[in-house]
Amino acid sequence: MVIVIDPQIAGISGDMLLSSLVNLGADKNKIIEGITKSQKFLPGSTIKKMDFQKIQKRGIESTELILEIDEDVSARKGIEIKKAILDSVNELGLPIKAKTFAELCINTLISSESKIHGVSEDTVHFHEASSIDTLVDIVGITIALDNLKFFEEKIVCLPISVGGGTVSFSHGKMSNPASAVLQIFKNSNLNIQGNNSKEELTTPTGACILVNLTNNPVSYYPSMNVNSIGYGAGKKDFEGFSNVLKIIQGDENNIEMDSVKILETNIDDVSGEILGHLIEKIMDQGAKDISIYPGITKKGRPTNLVCVICDDVKVDTIVDTLVSETGTLGIRISNSNRFIIPRTNHNFSLTFDGKSFEVNYKKSSHKGKIHFKIEFDDLKNMSNALDRPIVDIESFLRKEIEKNEGL
Repeated sequence: MVIVIDPQIAGISGDMLLSSLVNLGADKNKIIEGITKSQKFLPGSTIKKMDFQKIQKRGIESTELILEIDEDVSARKGIEIKKAILDSVNELGLPIKAKTFAELCINTLISSESKIHGVSEDTVHFHEASSIDTLVDIVGITIALDNLKFFEEKIVCLPISVGGGTVSFSHGKMSNPASAVLQIFKNSNLNIQGNNSKEELTTPTGACILVNLTNNPVSYYPSMNVNSIGYGAGKKDFEGFSNVLKIIQGDENNIEMDSVKILETNIDDVSGEILGHLIEKIMDQGAKDISIYPGITKKGRPTNLVCVICDDVKVDTIVDTLVSETGTLGIRISNSNRFIIPRTNHNFSLTFDGKSFEVNYKKSSHKGKIHFKIEFDDLKNMSNALDRPIVDIESFLRKEIEKNEGL
């Protein structure tokens, strides 16, 4: 099972995420009952009405949170909100994973404000986040996730739209995204993107919940069979798009996709020794693979095409190495999507001829067939230590692995 959160267009807020989970099938009565029990932990705030209703957002039927409250406070300490949330999840008897999630969410919100304002976490004051809305979002989403059993599932997130323009809040006006949102995403792997909406599309509460729900970014939908879709509506209306967060639940196919960079350059004036050194150095720098192909270029010149596969973060380092080691005057860079078979790393220890060895191997499975590949360095070390041919060592180890794996 895989859960895909899609905030590419409309961003994410706490009420949008909660509404999308209800639209997906979370028990709204259980959520409302839990929130109603929790309001006593925030004196000065009263929920007059809470419900979820179907609404049209530019042609998309979605679920919207209806919340009417009375409050006589405009600011609260972060630790007051935290205590109320922890008291709530404890009273509701939620499991440990759910309680931990709720605590991490409010801790992230407090920590972001602490870093921005340069004050201790104990003295952080919330203004916009001081409302009971924050408790409703975090506790309500925690109940919904537990109800749907999503804490046990793989969750991935597409790029998050944060909007553009400016945002006004208790400290004045600043460019959007606000500092709290940037701080929350700073230490996550999730990707954000702006657009021309000139509005805040991702709120600090939505961001703090999201980074604790998943740290698995994807650039596009995984290969999956779609089982159900949840649409959660935001309060604002926009001209060019539906203000709706999508959550998709489905069965993930046993093939994954990722995106890599392809670096290519033609080299016609360096020796084979230099190219051999280049392969080792670039692999040590974190390339996924490197290949060198002989060929013929203009004027019948013999050449070598160097082709490197790497992640985005490795591009600058590898480009520098290609230039400094080969003197090339140009490098072509392109994006490439690839299908990859999921694999896992395994190892075991064994003693042979009185000598101990650690053997590492990768295991993959596709259409019911299991494959494994032993790390060549381990084969080589064992071959040298025992003075036996690599092919004999590999044959012996494959039998050992098949026995251990029950194949």
